[in-house]
Amino acid sequence: MQIVTRDVRNYITPEGRNPFRQWITQLPDKKARANVQRRIARLREGNFGDFRRLNRDLYELRINYGPGYRVYFGMLTSRVVILLCAGQKGTQQRDIARAQNYWNELRSRDNEYGNHS
Repeated sequence: MQIVTRDVRNYITPEGRNPFRQWITQLPDKKARANVQRRIARLREGNFGDFRRLNRDLYELRINYGPGYRVYFGMLTSRVVILLCAGQKGTQQRDIARAQNYWNELRSRDNEYGNHS
């Protein structure tokens, strides 16, 4: 079985903000931050682990630690993963809506990600 590595990138807003990076650097729990970073490293190796598809384009990576962290991402191509934002189980619905807005915005512009519509 061939391992397919992924190119994992962070979504950048039109204003230059990086929602995922802002979230992870503000996590007060260093162990939680390390757990999330390990999951992202596994994602790069093609191991998605515990995740679910939310709709045609949006996915949720579940990290079973603490309050139940979630990382929201889209697949730009079969190899390019865009980390949109993150949160925890308690803010899940709001975070999903925010991730969907980010994804829609990303897909509407030609930029460094490329427009693969």
